[in-house]
Amino acid sequence: MYLGTRLLGIDTNMRKSITPAEKLAVTLRYLGTGCTFIDLHYTFKLGASTVENIVREVCIAVWEELAHIEMPSLTEQLWKNTAEMFEQRANFPHCLGARLLMQIINFCTSMSDLFGRTPDSTIFKKFTLWNLLTRNELNIPKACPITNTNIVANYVFVGDEAFGLSEHVLRPYGGRNLTNKKRIFNYRLSRARRYVECAFGILSNKWRIFHRPLNVNTELAVNITNACCVLHNFVRERNGIDFKDSLTVEGFEEINPKEQFHGNMISRTKCKTMI
Repeated sequence: MYLGTRLLGIDTNMRKSITPAEKLAVTLRYLGTGCTFIDLHYTFKLGASTVENIVREVCIAVWEELAHIEMPSLTEQLWKNTAEMFEQRANFPHCLGARLLMQIINFCTSMSDLFGRTPDSTIFKKFTLWNLLTRNELNIPKACPITNTNIVANYVFVGDEAFGLSEHVLRPYGGRNLTNKKRIFNYRLSRARRYVECAFGILSNKWRIFHRPLNVNTELAVNITNACCVLHNFVRERNGIDFKDSLTVEGFEEINPKEQFHGNMISRTKCKTMI
């Protein structure tokens, strides 16, 4: 697979086409920095509408060419492995993941009119994941006993109070005057959700387009999200996981300690930017 062949344009007598390398550079700059189309217009000397078309073209190409390689298939064994990791690290058995609907929704300002007056649970029912879940097409394992117990439980996704209960969806107990068992359950459920929130934070820290609302139409927002997920897996599989990469900005540690900010008397020490 070569994205270069997919992104190759046609030269005309009037001008040469934009090279695949430049298209990829424009898109990576957009996704990685969170800048706007106008910013890229001045940086690459391309029209703002041209930049938008390039981002759309590259994101679609990345998803179609790499998704089947970088995105895991939702097999029953994959769900079991995920549940096992949640049980080991979060002490919450049979957990398949959590739903961070509000964080994803906030990026899509073009849909704010709909989401502003619609409950989260109603919005979730419009997603493909909900349709696959209700039709039992996600290859979710069948209910089985929890480890070291005789309690038979379903494999579930965990959410917050905004979502309703269902066969494969759990939410915390509501109210204040809860028993100890219910408090412990809420704590463990919240702990399981926190791992997914951290994973989403790592994704948005690598692809900073998610640090601001996506001022694009719905279709392009979906393309951008798909491309970022694929590229994130692509990078992590090849470069590994560097904890320091999520905490520092490269180059800041080389600043001369004797320098000062615009005449401020506070001297610079070894600088690291916390994300």
